[in-house]
Amino acid sequence: MTGTLYGVGLGPGDPDLITRKAARLIETARVVAYPALAGGNSFARSIAAGLIPATAREIVMDVPMTSAREPAQAAYDKGAASIAMALEQGEDVICLCEGDPFLFGSFMYLHARLAPRFAVQVVPGVSSLTASAARAGLPLAARNERLTVLPAPLPEDELTARIEGADSVVVLKLGRHLAKLRRVIDRLGLLDRATYVERATLEGERICPLADAPATAPYFSMIILTKGADPWL
Repeated sequence: MTGTLYGVGLGPGDPDLITRKAARLIETARVVAYPALAGGNSFARSIAAGLIPATAREIVMDVPMTSAREPAQAAYDKGAASIAMALEQGEDVICLCEGDPFLFGSFMYLHARLAPRFAVQVVPGVSSLTASAARAGLPLAARNERLTVLPAPLPEDELTARIEGADSVVVLKLGRHLAKLRRVIDRLGLLDRATYVERATLEGERICPLADAPATAPYFSMIILTKGADPWL
């Protein structure tokens, strides 16, 4: 009998947004796995820290933050191998993932490696997308509106085309791309419809018009852009 791998979404950072199912799995875990910045701390673990049993064995996956794919892929290969060893011994493994596991979530890379061989269950979490909209008081879509979700690292011309053809837009992973997004949105004449959200639900949260956003943004920030008349009124 092999164990089951649980990919558990933790939400955007506020521990109160962890679902009851996720909390129950973490509280009873014998093996917990999570990604961490290579040589640094784990944001995922910090969210769930109050729930992890002292007796749980922890598998830390040191993932480098780099645009090159190979170092991160190697880290997931190594992490998947460690998780597979526990599963082969009949132990369930609770893998922690900030946000939702299948929305730009790191767990999808483990899922691709391990789902063909082991039982896997995915526990959805509150995404930073919906948490940011809630904190900013901005409904994302209504009636027949299209919601477009874009990663900020896309080329400038592609961002321009996709934003221009969308109804409502959320741009994730701002980081060093904030100036590019501000330039694109300003050129489209939509700067007054764009809201900047930084570290939603966390200490240091910042919500303001994009025009008033800082010159640089952390990775955990996004832009919410609503283009037309408010359809929910």
